[in-house]
Amino acid sequence: MNHVSPLVSVVIATYNMAKYLPEAVESARSQTYGPIEIIVVDDGSTDDTALITERWRNDPRVRYQWQENQGQAKAKNRGISMANGAYIAFLDADDRWRPAKLEQQMLLFDKEQRVGVVHTDAVFIDAHGRETGKRQIARPQGRVTRQLLNDNFVEFGSAVVARHAIERLGAFDEALSMSIDYDLWLRLSTAYDFMYVDQPLLEYRIWGGQMSHRLLERTDCI
Repeated sequence: MNHVSPLVSVVIATYNMAKYLPEAVESARSQTYGPIEIIVVDDGSTDDTALITERWRNDPRVRYQWQENQGQAKAKNRGISMANGAYIAFLDADDRWRPAKLEQQMLLFDKEQRVGVVHTDAVFIDAHGRETGKRQIARPQGRVTRQLLNDNFVEFGSAVVARHAIERLGAFDEALSMSIDYDLWLRLSTAYDFMYVDQPLLEYRIWGGQMSHRLLERTDCI
């Protein structure tokens, strides 16, 4: 019997990221792992996002969905609701993946469905895509609730989540404006193992306009 690789749905929620969105989408389209779909949820952008997505209109793997601006949690949940895959991968519109990312991660999910999240190491890039360094941090594996309570060591754009885990414990909390990923990891960690690929397969962009610079607001939402 031939082994059939499961479909991975890549959810990219975006708001006024026309400058960087093409790099994000192309990094997903260039994955060495075959069965993927890419869902771009445009959360009411006022820039050229809609026009830019026309370049992928002939790629059946890429779908574009516009909605009125409702915030990142609702945009990401919209993408999840549209997904057909057994696994959901998240990528921010200003970040990039390295080509073997999904291939390496999918090896770590188990038939027994004990593994709920597989994430990877990351490197920082600047506004021009130049590598600037990385975060030196321990990333434990297994049941990690206790360690997560001390620090969110899961880089959002590196995570692939088993769909059954989200269906069981819920998606992003739309009542939160920030730290929605941390809230989700904590919930999933109560029932599932977290696995880690010790390779820098996410390129996390640091630039002046990104939401993750709003550190005080993020802390208030925890």
